[in-house]
Amino acid sequence: QVQLVESGGGLVQAGGSLRLSCAVSGRTGSNYATGWFRQAPGKEREIVAVRSQSYGDIYYADSVKGRFTISGDIAENTMSLQMNTLKPEDTAVYYCAARIPAYARSPFISPVNYNYWGQGTQVTVSS
Repeated sequence: QVQLVESGGGLVQAGGSLRLSCAVSGRTGSNYATGWFRQAPGKEREIVAVRSQSYGDIYYADSVKGRFTISGDIAENTMSLQMNTLKPEDTAVYYCAARIPAYARSPFISPVNYNYWGQGTQVTVSS
């Protein structure tokens, strides 16, 4: 059984930066996809950044493109999300997710494609 745990959330002023990390326990195998999603109060869970680990293809939501960077490898416990130039509208609970196994080259965009989730970490950006 794979378990994911996020860390690194907190309160930051607009324009600031945060780095989220995702730690994993259990076996991931060699074919998997990973990603970050977020959910603001009263809104549906939405994609932030996802990647097909085997191929390295990455997809970013338009709202974070150029500001956020997904990197690392969940199997090595180095998966992270660097968030720069944060805006109040980035305020949400952020989740790391994994799809195991995963063989497609294209990143999985929808949260329904992921079968493992962390508990979430709160990110609050003040104006």
